[in-house]
Amino acid sequence: MYYFDKRLQYPVRVEKPDPIFARQLQQAIGGVEGEIRVCLQYFFQAWGARGPAKYRDVLLNTATEEISHIEMLSTAVALNLENAPATMQESSMQGNPIVGAVMSGGERPRHVIEGMLHRHILSTGMAAFPANADGVPFDCSHIYARGNLAADMYCNVAAEATGRTLAVRLFNSTSDPGMQDMLSYLIARDTMHQQQWLAVIEELGGDAALPIPNSFDRSNEATEFSYMFMGTERSGAPLEPGRYNEGPSLDGRGEFSFSPAFEPLGDEPVLGPARPDSAAQVEQMQEPPVTNALT
Repeated sequence: MYYFDKRLQYPVRVEKPDPIFARQLQQAIGGVEGEIRVCLQYFFQAWGARGPAKYRDVLLNTATEEISHIEMLSTAVALNLENAPATMQESSMQGNPIVGAVMSGGERPRHVIEGMLHRHILSTGMAAFPANADGVPFDCSHIYARGNLAADMYCNVAAEATGRTLAVRLFNSTSDPGMQDMLSYLIARDTMHQQQWLAVIEELGGDAALPIPNSFDRSNEATEFSYMFMGTERSGAPLEPGRYNEGPSLDGRGEFSFSPAFEPLGDEPVLGPARPDSAAQVEQMQEPPVTNALT
């Protein structure tokens, strides 16, 4: 059960409305790096969490906070669209000129309409919607909730890292003081969330709890390949030494090794003829001729 407060988690101010920046902010709402993604990811991880209840509580608290971030960004989109022209009109965009060139197809934008999302005009009445910067609706395909707490935590670190990267790019794409202030806050929260998920990983055992899942009976694992870096360069050129191909493995259960030009262990796959009911060609349904290797 959830309650809401009408006040924003953090102030959202727009001093120089910019419809093109509103479009960019959509990526932080409904992009694969955005807030809808992490919000739903943390909720579904929490709702299926088993084990120590404190980790479910951490996930629920953070998922609920992400709703606040969606609200902040949606408010920012709406404020950037206020008084935006719905017809061709000169733009006063003061953002990153490189971003401006991309948004207008190669030239610095002359018209707001060139870089705006038409759905902001046609579908939402100058408001945000659950889609990315190209107007593609968020489809939940990047939500990871696997029921393995450690695996989920690593997914969460990656989600916050990509989200923070996006927020930094947005910060660099605007000169509006209010927008930079809001993004500075969101960047700080991404920092905290990265740290908290890493802290959970540490509590779960960190490197000593690897590999994930650690519940698998490793007598059933082909461990001779578990710590081998397989070189696939045909020349067999040596790989530059790195932490990943020499020395003790991170879990302390093996030694990294390097196998140059690793030779295939299997045979070339040979499939049988096509089934009569497969709608393939007649020629595909014929058995291949048997060749005598001695002739």
